Amino acid sequence: MPHLEALTYALADRLCEAGVPLWRLRIAMRTTHPLVTAISTIWERETGPQQVFVSPHGLEQRSSFAGSPMAQISQTRAPVRQDLSKLTPEHHLAYHELRERGATDYLGLPLPYGDHVSGILIAVTDAPDGFTQHDVDGMLKVAPVVAPLVEVRRLTVLSKAVATTYLGPLTGQRVLGGEITRGHVDRLEAAILVSDLRGWTRLNTELPVEETVSIANDYFDIVDSAVRAHDGEILKFMGDGVLAVFPVASTDRAEAARNAAAAAQAALARQTPDIQFGIGLHIGNVLYGNTGSERRLDFTVLGSAVNLAARIEALCGETGQALLMSGEMAGLLQERPQSIGSFDLKGLPGPTEIFAPTRPR
Repeated sequence: MPHLEALTYALADRLCEAGVPLWRLRIAMRTTHPLVTAISTIWERETGPQQVFVSPHGLEQRSSFAGSPMAQISQTRAPVRQDLSKLTPEHHLAYHELRERGATDYLGLPLPYGDHVSGILIAVTDAPDGFTQHDVDGMLKVAPVVAPLVEVRRLTVLSKAVATTYLGPLTGQRVLGGEITRGHVDRLEAAILVSDLRGWTRLNTELPVEETVSIANDYFDIVDSAVRAHDGEILKFMGDGVLAVFPVASTDRAEAARNAAAAAQAALARQTPDIQFGIGLHIGNVLYGNTGSERRLDFTVLGSAVNLAARIEALCGETGQALLMSGEMAGLLQERPQSIGSFDLKGLPGPTEIFAPTRPR
């Protein structure tokens, strides 16, 4: 299935070949995405393909959309035709902007699929007499053919958005690639980052739920941006905690360790009085893949290395350190961390030496 831009450009070429005096063609589609509410592509005769335009959420409240022909098409599910030579001040700004650029006629068509409008097709001409009835009739026949192609593209965007938003970009790609069978597990060496927000129980007791959720989201943003900036991936948010990995497969052990340490330092540098958290780091082998029940799966990492990273992070509150790590992790860093002692960790046979950065707490 071609991307929306490829579909737009190919359709523009076919319409021009058929004799339609096309000056501008736009195909827009609604989508389901945490950041984007609509995507559109534009072709113009003089410039050819243009960049893909994305509209963030809140589009309906913007003056550029409210009362526009696109809003009208979305609401009525009916075509809109406007002679641009007969505009009044009451007409929407979108019409006036096109007329100022030399356009003479506007035709907007809904692209219905099933029980909803999956997109909108907008054709504009600068021909002195506008579109002929033959042109309009032809495009009315084209729209139902284009609609299912746009719908398929919309569903593709939706599946990728859901996978990458809830699973992460790398893991989401694996799931979309077919790794969806329970028990499909790979062995993976990775640097592991476990983080936990401090004072979460107190915050839930003292603050309204809306404020605690806002604090948690700000904390997750801090950690996520630091992890992504250093080639890592958050696998899951666990209540007020974070589990992230920095795979060795795409680099070497030392670089993966340095990436994880750099991400931890970058995140901790953005702490605020309201957002305090600890981070535990370790490097080791994990099991990475699908686990769960027959009908409810989770793509995650398992193994003693993950448990050790979590145990190390739990020591942050006990020791007053914001960042702690294992000896395996410390030995791979260029700036050797300092030992803060050996501790008995649950599940391990003897005391484990724990390290912290040499810089102040």
